[in-house]
Amino acid sequence: MNISISRALKLIQEPKKSFFLWGPRQTGKSSLLKSRYSKSLYIDFLNTNIYLKYLEAPNLLREELIQKLEKSELDKSQPIILDEVQKVPLILDEVHWLIENLGLNFILCGSSARKLKRGQANLLGGRALRYELYGFCYKELGDLFDLNKILNRGYLPSIYLDEDFLDLQESYVKDYLKEEIADEALVRNLELFSEFLKVASFSDAEIVNFSNIARDCGISASTVKEYFLILEDTLIGNFLPAYKKKPKRRITQAPKFYFFDIGVVNYLSKRRNIEQGSELFGKAFENWVYHELKTYNSYNKARYDLSYWRLSTGVEVDFIINDMEYAIEVKASNKIHEGHLKNLRELVKDHPEVKKRYLISLIDTNRITEDGIEIVNYKSFIEYLWSGKL
Repeated sequence: MNISISRALKLIQEPKKSFFLWGPRQTGKSSLLKSRYSKSLYIDFLNTNIYLKYLEAPNLLREELIQKLEKSELDKSQPIILDEVQKVPLILDEVHWLIENLGLNFILCGSSARKLKRGQANLLGGRALRYELYGFCYKELGDLFDLNKILNRGYLPSIYLDEDFLDLQESYVKDYLKEEIADEALVRNLELFSEFLKVASFSDAEIVNFSNIARDCGISASTVKEYFLILEDTLIGNFLPAYKKKPKRRITQAPKFYFFDIGVVNYLSKRRNIEQGSELFGKAFENWVYHELKTYNSYNKARYDLSYWRLSTGVEVDFIINDMEYAIEVKASNKIHEGHLKNLRELVKDHPEVKKRYLISLIDTNRITEDGIEIVNYKSFIEYLWSGKL
């Protein structure tokens, strides 16, 4: 399917500073860079010949670029793109030298910073900005957005737009296990990690119980914690911290975990055809709202502090933005009753300073309760978010 969709991530056409572009596989990083910087020199370390060449002799990059400059074959106004840079960590020393001594700019693209961080690679010490590309968001899809479709297929461009999405989800998970985990030697036992990934998918949008997952997988809790760090470092998920300031009652302090793509969660947990009204639809809906909040926050450099709030009794508000500036509860229902409002009302007892409370739902007509809770349709809220009014 040949559909052109403009991405919402803002990248400067002629950047004056080098930057990293991170993002999970198949979010469209390479396509975005090739279209945005069509005149740039592009070096792809997924190409085996190129990978082996620079792996064995990283200094060749410096020598080749100096030669191109001497022959006027390199436009210094255009950044040089190094794709899948995590595969050749030592190349970053050469990049550092070229930035400092020749004033060249680079775009360093990759799907995992783990190998670089764990190998103590040169991350350029503040000389490069950082961007991250996620899967499709509401703003990018426009008329192509369909809630049922996105909650079943996920946010990855190639999968969302393809009718054979189930086969593509399977291929994606297998490619991730092979190319990110096995090829980069991030774990010793790929079979155990694969089993962990399936069990962990049931913890999406939940507080992670490391001991329970360890028991189900037959591994130690410390190994489970290390595996979750791998998921974070390979951009497959994020921990959402608990809001801990000024507690009046006993609160939960453990973080929740969100996978980066609900389609991957669906495949791993063997969900098929999630339908509105089911518990699984509600969990997927919450994952999508988190995806939109996180994506907007990153693309627009809003610098929101995202967290969640939960009492030890189980009363929970899904998302807190900044220091109780906004509180957001997510309910995948088109009929909101008093029970749905309970958590936001409990929050005010501990945090009367909260400025706005939203309940995001499937209702047709937005309304405000007598005590100020705004019950809004999901499209209304997301459009409000992306307009910069939040």
